[in-house]
Amino acid sequence: MSKDTIRQYVNLLSVLLALTVNILASTLPLNGQNTGEISDRFKVYFVPAGYVFSIWAIIYIGWIAFIIFQFQAPQKESVRLRRLGYLFAISNIANAAWLFCWHYNQFGLSVLVMLALLGLLIASYLRLNVNRSSVTRAEFWSVDVVFSVYLGWITVATVANITGWLYFVGWDGFGISAQTWAVIMLAVASLLGLGMALARRDAGYLSVLVWAFIGIAVKQTPAPMVVLSAWIAAALMLGLAIFSLTRRQTV
Repeated sequence: MSKDTIRQYVNLLSVLLALTVNILASTLPLNGQNTGEISDRFKVYFVPAGYVFSIWAIIYIGWIAFIIFQFQAPQKESVRLRRLGYLFAISNIANAAWLFCWHYNQFGLSVLVMLALLGLLIASYLRLNVNRSSVTRAEFWSVDVVFSVYLGWITVATVANITGWLYFVGWDGFGISAQTWAVIMLAVASLLGLGMALARRDAGYLSVLVWAFIGIAVKQTPAPMVVLSAWIAAALMLGLAIFSLTRRQTV
């Protein structure tokens, strides 16, 4: 069995593992706790409405599309997929590990695992040279969009995870109110979106930010400052997404 074949099957097994743990987390659920119910314990403002988490269905479909694509004969020796190596498989293990940390109330450890997952996805994104490589339509949808959406969501999830942990440990925010911190985090996330628009023209990543920011505005209605900031951030990200799509068509 060649190294390429081994890599393909390791990727497949890692997706099966991550999907199984994600399904069990909701259906059992793990440790008798639902993922969203745990999140609701943390009275923080950088958390979107529950429906926003349905984006995981899109991410799961993306994983499956990527697995099918990589098994196509022409892709077995793809230089691009060889550069990716086992990063995708390791990220799926990190994804599953995070769920165990979260459901068993190991919130500090969950932050470390989430940061590792974010780092793995950033490395994957860079190795694949997303939105800068000349690719077929099938590869664009099965690789570039998949990793853009996944990275976009984990960016948001990382910020939410850290803010939740800080609430859990009783951090006083240097005397700055929780609502103000939420606005600051929205601004930081928006700057990341701006960077992705300018450097990568990545409408997929930006669309995830739009989705998440609207969800924050919907959920945080008791906090008008956060709601207004989230709507403004969502509008800015939508504008950048449209800009990115336009530039991709004309460059």
